[in-house]
Amino acid sequence: MSQVQSPAFSLRDSGPQFSSATVVIPSDYVRLLYEEASDTQKTHIHTHGFSRGDTPLSYIQKNFQPHLIEHIKEFLFKYFVINSFYEELHRKKIFLAGEPLLQDVNTTPTNDLSYTFSLTLAQPIALHGWKRLPFKAPKRKNYKDLDRQVENFLKDEELFKKKAPINVISIGDWVNFTVLLLNKWKEPIFPFHKENLWIKIGSEEADIPFQSLFLHKLIGEKFITNDECIQEYFSTHLDTNYTFLIEIADVLHQSYFCIEHFKKHFRIKTVKEIHQKLVEVFSYRNDISQRRATAEETLKLLLARHPFSVPPHLILRQQKTILDIIAQSPDYQVYKMQPDFNYKTRMLAERQMRENMLINQLAIHEGIDVTNADIKGYLNLSNRQRTAEFIYFEPPATKFLGHESPISTTLLTLSCLKEKTLNHAIHHLTRNRSGI
Repeated sequence: MSQVQSPAFSLRDSGPQFSSATVVIPSDYVRLLYEEASDTQKTHIHTHGFSRGDTPLSYIQKNFQPHLIEHIKEFLFKYFVINSFYEELHRKKIFLAGEPLLQDVNTTPTNDLSYTFSLTLAQPIALHGWKRLPFKAPKRKNYKDLDRQVENFLKDEELFKKKAPINVISIGDWVNFTVLLLNKWKEPIFPFHKENLWIKIGSEEADIPFQSLFLHKLIGEKFITNDECIQEYFSTHLDTNYTFLIEIADVLHQSYFCIEHFKKHFRIKTVKEIHQKLVEVFSYRNDISQRRATAEETLKLLLARHPFSVPPHLILRQQKTILDIIAQSPDYQVYKMQPDFNYKTRMLAERQMRENMLINQLAIHEGIDVTNADIKGYLNLSNRQRTAEFIYFEPPATKFLGHESPISTTLLTLSCLKEKTLNHAIHHLTRNRSGI
């Protein structure tokens, strides 16, 4: 294949508070995928006058062009745009207030394809000197039973580790894998890029397709597939029959809680520190764990010392997200009847927006980046209900229509970055308190 340009990123301000960002996918990319998508449609289309698989490409491209274009928009968004867009935002250190919104996608089969996002910009927060703020961390309860619970937890997990299957992928594991799109001759269509994904191997009947794809395989294993479950991740508008080269990059086992990942995640070195840290999610006061209280007090202190405003439209957007979640609860009507229901959800929305805006700016200010080891440490916490209490910010959803679905490593990185930044803040504020 001939040399092609890389996706291009551009930023354009549209006022003091708003901006738009555009990712342009070169026409060469669009053309290559358009030709491959058209060719694979032969196996799905039965046209009058032609045997299945013999429909001319010219006929497919003429009569199914709108469907092909919608498919290309979706596929290239998931395969290229998500990664390049967020990487550029991070590289350019752009202070955002709220999540970017995909505003427009323009394409033709032969021209460049552009994705335009609307951005709400945040005012820079002066974070100098925050590490010296006085902080009083919530204390644990002094029940000896808490220490026994932690000891039993560690003993159980050590036993689970000894019994765990060695290396092979099992149900419940998190699998990190790359996807390379191939043509019908099994050659890479875009040899310079592999999409990087994570998936949790679910245990439900709906999860069988991904179980069949990954169970009992090893890190480093490569295989070629055209399984429907991978097709559906990249294409919801069109049935496709692409060929993909899958490589298993990493695995986080669910059968045991990994203490080594836990130590790295929280910068812990001794057995005593492991014990003290785990107590944080076993010690509860007024139904709130010590860990949760510490996270809340950390953010409360930072927000009190760094006041800033949140654009009203972002508060309303976040309030709608909260209401959509509450609406799924069987007690929704009871909550809704409370006279201060709307006020409380609005206050919660504003607090969440302020926390996110501050932690995102703190990540940039401190130059914090996320590694694969960070992601594994983050996912390791989610493997146990008790240790999931260490995760403060809502993790990305992995289930779609009742089954586990792949999630972009880029999106997982964004969630992990917030947690790593919060841990960084807690580490420095509590270290100062201890006089270390």
